[in-house]
Amino acid sequence: MFTGIIEEIGLVTEIRQDGGNVHFTIQSNISNELKIDQSVAHNGCCLTVVGLSPDHHVVTAIHETLQKTNLGSWVVGSKINLERCMSFNGRLDGHIVQGHVDGLAKCVSITDEDGSWRYRFEYESEFVTVEKGSITINGTSLTVVDSEDGAFSVCIIPYTFEHTNFHNLAVGDEVNLEFDIIGKYVARLMNKA
Repeated sequence: MFTGIIEEIGLVTEIRQDGGNVHFTIQSNISNELKIDQSVAHNGCCLTVVGLSPDHHVVTAIHETLQKTNLGSWVVGSKINLERCMSFNGRLDGHIVQGHVDGLAKCVSITDEDGSWRYRFEYESEFVTVEKGSITINGTSLTVVDSEDGAFSVCIIPYTFEHTNFHNLAVGDEVNLEFDIIGKYVARLMNKA
């Protein structure tokens, strides 16, 4: 479980294909604090640490993960949002995030709002967003500012812009989405009714 509060931006330094799997080596300031078998969210995708070296950690993505997330578009030099798993002895600053990516969205516009930025995304999913509800984009817990079928916007403050990979995001880029867990259960119950 995660909160969607990004701790660090990691840098992809090596990508190694191994059959249907891909091993990613990530350089970060938190890599030295990790341990083998620890869950870490990478752009919102929960991956297990399988290798460690000074200032680097290695994670493996299986074929299904590569198909359902934006991990397959990573290249050496990609900047990745990182968050270690939640500790239950502190405040929950974001919202409950599982690290299970529900799908991809495409950034369709970025508007400079003189001190913040409005990002608009379009997606295809049975899940919906709700105005003032929670959404996780590349692992970042955010509030939806407007919502319609298959599209929504979020506003990014300067701190979030600088301390996540939003500063690298361009129109046309795909992002990982995790919809609010409570909203997913409500949608499922409504579909059964």
